[in-house]
Amino acid sequence: MNKLIANVYCVGRNYRAHAEELGNEVPTEPMIFLKPSHAVTAMDGRGLELPADRGSVHYEAELVLRIARDYKPGMTVDELVDVIAFGIDFTLRDVQNIVKDKGNPWTPAKGFLQSAPITPYIAFPGAAETANEDFVLRKNGEVVQRGNISRMIFPLQQIVDYIAEHYGLGEGDLIFTGTPEGVGPVVQGDKLELSYGSQVLGSCTVASGPAAK
Repeated sequence: MNKLIANVYCVGRNYRAHAEELGNEVPTEPMIFLKPSHAVTAMDGRGLELPADRGSVHYEAELVLRIARDYKPGMTVDELVDVIAFGIDFTLRDVQNIVKDKGNPWTPAKGFLQSAPITPYIAFPGAAETANEDFVLRKNGEVVQRGNISRMIFPLQQIVDYIAEHYGLGEGDLIFTGTPEGVGPVVQGDKLELSYGSQVLGSCTVASGPAAK
């Protein structure tokens, strides 16, 4: 977490099964939204303070790219990315449903403080090699999400090219690349743990949030 964070881009509905589980249309081009850099926090065992009075809070586990240099046309994702992490795109699901119905931006549902915890960085092995292992989210010791970037609708290269063309992409930017199926709610006291292959990379606890029913 000692590297400067600039923009935090997120890719919505980048796994077909996740779009379908929420009853959403599968996009035909990358769906990009932003989180404030203040939403990012370390997933290092700490407790997270999540909203307790704004409806359900859902976890969405994702691969996170860190951009190491300013994008120039023709650059490959392997040239652009130095390290990766895995993170959780916490979402206020009830709030998101309301703002979607009104046609309003997703920021109230996606951009709150501590809504983007990420594990410590590891070296980026390259796009092809990253697909050799699954990433897994466990909630209270139970596997709730399992993803592999080979199942993305839009691969990493298309994502970086699209973001660079439409919004700009430079050193210090983070990209949350989308979540697989299996998203669900968290409540106060839940422990979340992210692993890649056989390596546990980070964990956090919901110190405050919706109460268990």
